[in-house]
Amino acid sequence: MRWDLNAERASSEFGTSQRSTQLCLCLSPPPHPIGHPSLLKLTPSIHDLNFLTLQSITKNRSYWCVTMRKALVLLCGSVLMLAQFCIAGTAENEDSGRTKRDARTLRVTTILQEPYTMEKNSALEGYCIDLMKELSKKLDFKYTIHLVKDGFYGRQDTQGNWNGMIGEVVRSEADLAMASLTITAMREKAVELTKPFMQTGIGIILRKDIVSSESHFFEFLNPFSKETWIGILIAYLMTSVCLFIVARLSPCEWSEPQTEGNRFTLLHSFWYAAGALTLQGAGPQPKALSVRVISVIWWLFTVVLLASYIASFSSMRNSDSTKLSIETFEDLAKQDIIEYGTIRDSSTFSFFKNSKHPTYRMIYEHMQRRHSLVSSVEEGIRKAQGGSFAFIGESMSLDLAVARYCSLTRVPEVIGMRGYAVATALGSPLVKNLSVAILQLTESGELEYLREKWWATTCVPKEGGSSGPLNPHCLGGIFFILAGGLALGVLLALVELAVQSKTSAEEQKKSCCSVFSEELSCRFRNSSSKKDQDVPEKSKA
Repeated sequence: MRWDLNAERASSEFGTSQRSTQLCLCLSPPPHPIGHPSLLKLTPSIHDLNFLTLQSITKNRSYWCVTMRKALVLLCGSVLMLAQFCIAGTAENEDSGRTKRDARTLRVTTILQEPYTMEKNSALEGYCIDLMKELSKKLDFKYTIHLVKDGFYGRQDTQGNWNGMIGEVVRSEADLAMASLTITAMREKAVELTKPFMQTGIGIILRKDIVSSESHFFEFLNPFSKETWIGILIAYLMTSVCLFIVARLSPCEWSEPQTEGNRFTLLHSFWYAAGALTLQGAGPQPKALSVRVISVIWWLFTVVLLASYIASFSSMRNSDSTKLSIETFEDLAKQDIIEYGTIRDSSTFSFFKNSKHPTYRMIYEHMQRRHSLVSSVEEGIRKAQGGSFAFIGESMSLDLAVARYCSLTRVPEVIGMRGYAVATALGSPLVKNLSVAILQLTESGELEYLREKWWATTCVPKEGGSSGPLNPHCLGGIFFILAGGLALGVLLALVELAVQSKTSAEEQKKSCCSVFSEELSCRFRNSSSKKDQDVPEKSKA
């Protein structure tokens, strides 16, 4: 009876089935044999063993059921995640493949503007053409390029429609717009713009002869160029040294070198040449023929030099008095002599139109009132070369014009700094790759190389230019005459000394060469020996 109660208790506690109860009853020990009381002590141990066995089986069954359930859930989740990943990867590959297929043959629109895009032998060349080639190599796509139909960059009308290159990109007539396309807020709303491949601003160009040069503290040096002033300084030093040498060599100028001092010391020679340069003169006057020849040649040199200086300076002052001083946009807006304008419907025109700055508003109203707008950069440069017209445009294009046409100059002030970019359609996947490629070309120095290639640094000079500083070539003749006079003076001094040496050699019955060398040594060592003699005389005193 005790074993049955234990079995029922185990069954009710662990919730086992009837089969487990029967198993426990089957495992119950047989009746105790009579006459063996030692077996009674083993009865509780056997009962405990059966109870533990039942508990272990029940626990293991529950544990493995929970474990298998969790494993099944994890397996199903992994399968679902793998399926979603495969589907997403397939869609991405399809989009990438479609993008690559679309980018294989891109339609590019551009506009003629030197040096960005130019026609040569029915083909296009220029900075933008080379940049497009570099981008196609980096991104591995092919393209066809054509000129914009209406010849405009892109402007939005009152109805919200775009013209020019921006309009072709918006209407899907072109995939890219490659030109000197300025980044603006309105264009950014209509198309996607890449990172800028060039920085620019707004500047002014006009003819040099209608604008006065900038005044500075040393304006009196303007009549001569820097090279001319250096040549004058060298001529002054050489003439002074030649006067000093010839005055010592000539026996007519210095007859007794042993007993008397020479009047033409080095310091006096510099003073004499400086006095002649200012037409004042300085004594004592030379007596020898050789010294006089050098003096006359130097006087002629100074007269021609001063006459040229005065004529050039007067011409510059008279020319500047009839010119305007234009250094800023404010100077341009305040005058009425020079007409000015910019490209019609361009970003520069929009800058002045939308600006609230008083000076810029004045410029916009003037251009509208005078109808001074032009249709292209080439027309603006042509009008600036023709006469009293100032062209307002992108500083990079203006710098190119100044580099190629010597008659033009650019005003120092530059406003509205911005950049040029490539335009694509809204939502195009190309803009990101194009921006990265442009940054890579910038970092590698390729864009700087293209700029040096297409921006010339020499201008084409024209005849009849305005007066400017006199170059050494203009005064080359007088410099040549001075050099010949100095050489002639030294030669005459040597001849005079040789004649006297010959006469002394005949009287002393010595060789002419020995007497000539003694005379040279005496005349160039006299000053040092005389100084040595003066020292003991001062000490005795």
